[in-house]
Amino acid sequence: MRVWYFILSAGILTCIIVASAFDKTQANEEEPVNCLYVSPDGNDQNEGTKEKPFRTLAHAAKEAVAGTTVLIREGTYKETLDVKHSGTEGKPITFRNYQNEQVVIKGDFVTGAKYETPLVRVHNKHYVTISGLTIQDLSVSSEEATAMGIYVSGSSSHITIKNNHIRDIKTTADEGNAHGIAIYGTGSMKDISIQGNTVEKLTLGASEAVVLNGNIDGFTISGNVVRDNNNIGIDLIGYEGTADQNDYARNGVIENNTVYRNSTYGNPAYGDDYSAGGIYVDGGKSIEIKNNTVYENDLGIEATSEHKGKYAEDIHIADNKVYRNAYTGISIGGYDKDRGGTVNSVIAHNIVYRNDTKGLYGGQLLLQHDTKNNKIEKNILTASDSRLFIANEFTTNEGNTVNHNVYHKEADKDGLWMWKKKEYDSFSSYQKATNNDLGSIYADPMYRDEESYDFTLDPDSPARSVIE
Repeated sequence: MRVWYFILSAGILTCIIVASAFDKTQANEEEPVNCLYVSPDGNDQNEGTKEKPFRTLAHAAKEAVAGTTVLIREGTYKETLDVKHSGTEGKPITFRNYQNEQVVIKGDFVTGAKYETPLVRVHNKHYVTISGLTIQDLSVSSEEATAMGIYVSGSSSHITIKNNHIRDIKTTADEGNAHGIAIYGTGSMKDISIQGNTVEKLTLGASEAVVLNGNIDGFTISGNVVRDNNNIGIDLIGYEGTADQNDYARNGVIENNTVYRNSTYGNPAYGDDYSAGGIYVDGGKSIEIKNNTVYENDLGIEATSEHKGKYAEDIHIADNKVYRNAYTGISIGGYDKDRGGTVNSVIAHNIVYRNDTKGLYGGQLLLQHDTKNNKIEKNILTASDSRLFIANEFTTNEGNTVNHNVYHKEADKDGLWMWKKKEYDSFSSYQKATNNDLGSIYADPMYRDEESYDFTLDPDSPARSVIE
């Protein structure tokens, strides 16, 4: 722990420990150095001390300079937080709730929005942390407007968004847009961290709950809960024209998130389609997707590019639990021949369990258009009622290696495998015709308690010798 000394500067009461030691679960924590306080009972003519806090977030943002922590007292704030200054390395600017107090930024004061409308905005800023806030109740009705809980844009860098609760952000326009957390690298952006947030109950239109789009080099999305939204849960996007150069998210990690019940079904922008990925890479590069739990979405995890001639490249999808998604468990490749595809990627050590719950013939693993030189190995797949393990209705499938997997054999339920549009109703015929999975097995993996989704393997499981 770094120790600081008491000083008094410009009416700002200083305190004792560095802000990075903050954990919102610790109610009796000491307070960080260089504090400014905000309270609904304050006054912007005050000094910003604990005893004499400011009244508005806007005034605190104006006064907060490098090294300042703005401690927000309990209450509801019907205003936007627009970060005005940057921190520096070792001296970030932090906005967070005071101890465990409930701080709500409530957007129901916004009416008639016509443009991008975030409740928290960070544009072209560096070394900024937003933590411990509840951000809610923002609605827009225009198709030109975009409602956003937190919006980071431009060439911002070293931005941390953690332990926030974002809910009920929505568009009511049929072709409208909304986001919970939106990171748009319109300039060169790096070092983005999104940790421990809950993002839920969003009405998104054609957009995504958590999105990184454009020129973003280096990011971590970890420990978040993203649920009950009517479009994609977590999305990494490239090639949409967001940035003039290097227009794709890259060199990042998506790990230890829980992503569930995200679906476009009934969303006016999609009608009755099941097309929302829990985690979706759309044109990203060098991204790890690991140790996530992804269930009851439309698609579990998807990696491809929606732009013809562009790719999701070097995507590692590993050690995830992906189960009971409506269309498919894990998908690579474009959904038609006018899209891009997936290259030089790895799908390994995943539990892919009873997806394709709507009988849409996506199976457990879906290979679509333009998949090249990908490796699929050491996964355990359990089919749904469709009995389809692998679905591959495209012949644009080159150099992909599929081996050392375990296909769950169940009594009186024969599996199906489709490869380059041809369907096989036995494991041996599929192996012989495709030369795939020659080191794989068709056997019961012997889960400890699959009814409660405990996918721990029994010590005598035959799967161990294949995947370990």
